[in-house]
Amino acid sequence: MAACFSFSSTLNSCFRRSFSRAGLKSITTDLCDGTIVHCWAPKFRRDTKPNLLLLHGFGANAMWQWNKFVSPMIRFFNVYVPDLIFFGNSYTTRPERTESFQALCMMRLMDSLDVQTVNVVGISYGGFVAYSIAAQFPERLEKLVLCCTGVCLEEKDMADGMFVVKNIDEAANILLPQTPAKLKELIRLTFVKPARFLPTFIINDFINVMCTEYKQEKEELIKQLLKDRTLSNLPKIDKTTLILWGDQDRVFPLELANRLKRHVGEKAELVVIKKAGHAFSAEKPREMYKHIKAFLTTNPTLSPSTNSPFCSV
Repeated sequence: MAACFSFSSTLNSCFRRSFSRAGLKSITTDLCDGTIVHCWAPKFRRDTKPNLLLLHGFGANAMWQWNKFVSPMIRFFNVYVPDLIFFGNSYTTRPERTESFQALCMMRLMDSLDVQTVNVVGISYGGFVAYSIAAQFPERLEKLVLCCTGVCLEEKDMADGMFVVKNIDEAANILLPQTPAKLKELIRLTFVKPARFLPTFIINDFINVMCTEYKQEKEELIKQLLKDRTLSNLPKIDKTTLILWGDQDRVFPLELANRLKRHVGEKAELVVIKKAGHAFSAEKPREMYKHIKAFLTTNPTLSPSTNSPFCSV
């Protein structure tokens, strides 16, 4: 069975059908500099709806991250769900590996689709890219949602023992698992209640389908995130921002959420989701969707001095 059936490939097919039924189409855009970006975009865009850009994390491609959210969100927004560079069907021959380059590619994609302004939601690594969009293209961004994204980490944090891993190579080995043991370690690290049993053939299949392509390039993305990173060099942004975090996140500890809230300042609101880890998009999708929808569909700018509905839950 394992030799002739791929569970991960089958899920990919199911997700493609799900995205299509929700009203999205698969498009591939050549940015004409050696960069190809794949994106799910509206089959029929409605100018009366705001635009929403959903950026996935490091764990998989856009479909795996956002499958539970596309159908409800498309009722309120023109939804765009790209694969970041070196994920899914997006790639580049260029040497850049920074989140600022990823952000530039995403906005060039929006240009190609004639999208002028967007709301952006980024999960984990996608949050690094989303923050960079806010810093580089403030005039194009309406509201920003950052989910469990350690954008305020510093290079010295790892040496100081903030993280479970001791160095960047160890982090890469977990985030890009090549063995069943490493994938199980990643699951334990990201979920509060990980699955107790996963068949070996499913684990191996996931690794083969999802974790082997562009492995070197993804390692370079991870290393670039940490290189010479200091909070003092992180650009300030001036956008209404919702920060979502799991209270038991072991990838990016809650201290980074508080640090991010202080860094963004009065225009940021922090929501801490209880009994949730780094993968709260999978563990608590209803809570996550509830907060994102309320935030993006509410017009007034959030302020700590107001009676905000976005208190910790």
